[in-house]
Amino acid sequence: MSNITPQPGILDIAPYQGGVSHLPGIANTVKLSSNENPLGPSEAAKEAFRRTAHDMHRYPSSDHAELREAIADVYGLDAGRIICGSGSDEIISLLCQSYAGPGDEVIHTEHGFAMYRISALANGATPVEVPERERLTDVDAILAACTDATRLVFLANPNNPTGTMIGASEMARLADGLPDHVLLVIDGAYAEYVEGYDGGASLVEARPNVVMTRTFSKLYGLGGLRVGWAYGPDHVIAVLSRVRGPFNVSSAALAAAEAAVRDIAWADKCREMNARWRSWLAEALGEHGVPSDISHGNFILARFASQAEAEACDEHLQSQGLIVRRVAGYNLPNALRITVGDESSCRRVAHAVGQFMATAR
Repeated sequence: MSNITPQPGILDIAPYQGGVSHLPGIANTVKLSSNENPLGPSEAAKEAFRRTAHDMHRYPSSDHAELREAIADVYGLDAGRIICGSGSDEIISLLCQSYAGPGDEVIHTEHGFAMYRISALANGATPVEVPERERLTDVDAILAACTDATRLVFLANPNNPTGTMIGASEMARLADGLPDHVLLVIDGAYAEYVEGYDGGASLVEARPNVVMTRTFSKLYGLGGLRVGWAYGPDHVIAVLSRVRGPFNVSSAALAAAEAAVRDIAWADKCREMNARWRSWLAEALGEHGVPSDISHGNFILARFASQAEAEACDEHLQSQGLIVRRVAGYNLPNALRITVGDESSCRRVAHAVGQFMATAR
């Protein structure tokens, strides 16, 4: 019998489950389970990707200088304080690897992204879940949960899967109220969908205890390439740079991401389309008796009367070839997360939910 055992915490991890992408026996499905951009990446990003085919035998850049400069130019940031990763998931993992271990605590909210808990456990730290208020971040609850053992606080703003967010004053109050040994990580995966929101960049520049993470997987439509980045204080970026792999982002991903972030017109088009159909879908579902909070992302959290009703609606949607996301694993058993698709997808979902609700109650 083997005595080989994993590090403490590993076996406590429930493997992350991504959104379902196909349904057995049903052709022409519409995938609305992973918050992907229905318009996909820009033509500029696709062309940049194609050009890298000639250099696949070469290692990618290890300093990501060109992508960091592009991000800095577009967002008005200091390129020297940006680090790139294989999706923002890798940045989250690097932060836990660098700052949390056995005996340490990592705070996340009750409906927070699953990777916060997974990354904490993977590094031997203890994840600490704090309550939200009606699916909204509770700053006082986070501050009350901090102890001498707390090392990281993860907060998605806007949050996934709720779509809710707190304002700049509450974010600043949280950053200012944390003990000086705690690092606040603002996950801005959906920040680009909020007009005029910097994702927490101004907090990073004003304080030594705040890091912002971002991704190219949502608005920029590069989920399949895995590109993320973080903006933080010099001392944090220096630490993360020591532990990340030297070639953690491929040449194709770097090139496509650089072209994507510079294609501002395409990003604006995607943002405007999402805002239009997000509002339409929320209103349409509400008319069918399915409420949702105001969403600031590219999805809607549709709430039902019970878990049984939510699951029955999901089964009906599946029968119509529509794939959405159950979120019981996020402590939201009575809800379904529905990605905002294109016009046709939104109309199909609203019609199918209306059909279901007409017979459900």
